[in-house]
Amino acid sequence: MHPATTEPAGPGAALELLVHGVGGTTPEEMLDDPRTVRVTGDNTAAIFRRTADRDAEKEPERFRHGPVQEAYCWCNLTSGNGSRALWLLLLPFMVVNLAHWMRPPAEGRAAAVRLYGVLVRLVALSLTVLLTAAACEVALDLTAWQCAGSARCADGRSWLGFLSVTGGGWWSQPGRRLALAALVPAALVGLLWYLSNRTWSAYEAQRPPRGEQDGDGTAADRQPRPALGRPGFWYGRRLVARLRAAHTAAGFLTIAAAVGGAAARYDRGAASTTREALGWALEGALLLGAVVVTWVVCRRGRSEKRLDNRLDRALVSWLPGSSLALLALAMAYAAWSRPAWRSARTLPGDLAFSVITLAQGVLVLALAAVALRLHRRAPHTRTVLYGLGGPTVAMLACALGGVMSGGIAQRVADWLDGPATPGTGKGPIVGPPVLLSWQASVIPVLLLLLLIPALVLAVRTALTARRLGPVVEAEYEGEKPDPVRTRRIAAVRAGAALTDSAPGIVGILSGATLLLGAVALVGSRASGTVPGKAFAGTHPLVESVAEAAQALGSWLIGFGFILFVTWGRRAYRDASARRTIGILWDVGTFWPRAAHPFAPPCYAERAVPDLAWRMSSWTGRTGGRLVISGHSQGSVLAAAAVWQLPAGTRRRVALLTYGSPLERLYGRWFPAYFGPVPLAALHREVHCWRNLWRRTDPIGGPVKLPAEGDKPEVDHKALRDPVVYGRTPEHPLPEPVLGHGDYRADPVFAKERAILLDRLPPALPLPVPQQRADEAQGMSGMSSG
Repeated sequence: MHPATTEPAGPGAALELLVHGVGGTTPEEMLDDPRTVRVTGDNTAAIFRRTADRDAEKEPERFRHGPVQEAYCWCNLTSGNGSRALWLLLLPFMVVNLAHWMRPPAEGRAAAVRLYGVLVRLVALSLTVLLTAAACEVALDLTAWQCAGSARCADGRSWLGFLSVTGGGWWSQPGRRLALAALVPAALVGLLWYLSNRTWSAYEAQRPPRGEQDGDGTAADRQPRPALGRPGFWYGRRLVARLRAAHTAAGFLTIAAAVGGAAARYDRGAASTTREALGWALEGALLLGAVVVTWVVCRRGRSEKRLDNRLDRALVSWLPGSSLALLALAMAYAAWSRPAWRSARTLPGDLAFSVITLAQGVLVLALAAVALRLHRRAPHTRTVLYGLGGPTVAMLACALGGVMSGGIAQRVADWLDGPATPGTGKGPIVGPPVLLSWQASVIPVLLLLLLIPALVLAVRTALTARRLGPVVEAEYEGEKPDPVRTRRIAAVRAGAALTDSAPGIVGILSGATLLLGAVALVGSRASGTVPGKAFAGTHPLVESVAEAAQALGSWLIGFGFILFVTWGRRAYRDASARRTIGILWDVGTFWPRAAHPFAPPCYAERAVPDLAWRMSSWTGRTGGRLVISGHSQGSVLAAAAVWQLPAGTRRRVALLTYGSPLERLYGRWFPAYFGPVPLAALHREVHCWRNLWRRTDPIGGPVKLPAEGDKPEVDHKALRDPVVYGRTPEHPLPEPVLGHGDYRADPVFAKERAILLDRLPPALPLPVPQQRADEAQGMSGMSSG
């Protein structure tokens, strides 16, 4: 065996790794070449090069005039095929998962951080119970209990004939109808479990190219890493499995309570001691199961400081299994023959929905108290809503869940009730719970309240655009002013600034939702009837307004649910619509599933390891210089991937971001992970970083990191947009206002990329593989012989 020799990789060995933004793009567009080839990856996410550059490392002369370019395409992670459009129905779960990551920074407040996580997970659990209860309301109460128990409703529907009370068949007893109808929500819960398990295995089970410890493992770096740089941040297998088991069990227990509870209440009023005892035992077992599920959700949060490969296999298997067994027992108990039992009025859905709504309101208020306490510990003026971003978004998730559950219940009740309005008593069924009607009636009020800030923003934007006119003309000194051109540029700038007003709108919406939800809860419990009837006998104007609000709100809440379904259906058939919906997921599913296991899968748990592996392997194999170049959401992925690199690799990597929401959106909404302290740490760790931005960009902006030591300021001065104001010999036609797109077309881009490459250290000499060294020695020996 002979010692390995070394060979230089060439002084100019350089690579630019391009990462696209939201909505995705093709590798041909990214590389500006119709001939591309996949270097590594699969149909979900892959890295491409120009065909001519496939083996560029073997041709050092290719590095003399600039880096070889690679394009990482990850758009199929979020908007690849039509079936993923159904993820739109999981929107409440995705939103509540975002609330987990909006926690204010909390160094040294471990107990408060744990409490914050527990409260968000409990809100997420309540959403699972809410939507399962909505499925039970439709299948059990409205269909099997009310419609099948009413001759007027069931006789006109042949598919309900075997369940109809007038048929007198085996399935005509209420308990048996409920047991059969319970299969529908049980199938829904099973589908959610399957999708969560399947998508985690397909998208998120990717290990980062780091060791097990927190830190880089070097003597020079023993300090704890920032959160996004920890080995276990993008690998949440253990927690997702635990939450998936708990939420699946919660869904099955909710259905069992709806089925078995109705039979147990009947048996307590009948003269059957045996059935009554069984009913009490079943309800006791369901209560115990609910306690266990809550304990599992509260017991453990995320493990990020190390790569946690353990799996609580016993818990993951027996918790859903035992809850499914309880559901089967409840169905068998309800199917027990009770000839005298008749379905009258409604199942006790009013109480169930009221308890869920009250619990959600209390949890959100407690979450707000914890968030305020954490924010006061380390306040920052850029943090949205004084640290209340997480509670605000959690409230919106609850509102979305209410709209979806109320919408489907209202539409199904309207369909079953025929021409009558549900809840008025004029149709064959009573209708959905009263609380849902009250919640629907407050929606018009909520829309009116939002109209005021919308008008204020519109007026303010118009005034800002007028004020920016002279500023725009001053930036293009020497150009002949054109009022039309100036107004257009100023209007784009003023419109781009609306992004910074979003926190105020979200805060108003969330606060109004909480207040009006409390009014709906109190009104439904106090009056016991729908709003239209609750104000009967009062002033005629009040009564008519209440009736109009109820009717309009019922229509709107149903329309909202239908809109969700329509978007999903359209996205299945229309590629452009699927791309639009994919943009929603690009923003909402960046974060791992830390609060709700049924949320759409986190694409970053695949994309970040992909990028980190590529940067580590290429620099390790070639010793060359690498610029990772990220646009929009791609800049967030690029920063997260750089955080995951070992210290030695980070010293050979430069970061170029443009149109980046790192500070403007992520830094303000997720301050614990992208706030001033983490971004400053990234500035110190990466060898060099440059950020390009425009004032016309509604998404990207400066990262606001000043010069530190030998590192210059990260932000370039604002790029001019358009590049040229009027017509010139070089630009004879008017240049467009680019806003958020096409940063690479600006001449500044290539200049700044070249500066970053020059600042990186030269290529390292690399060891020759042992086989090549032995071959070289053998050839030398043959020559001398």
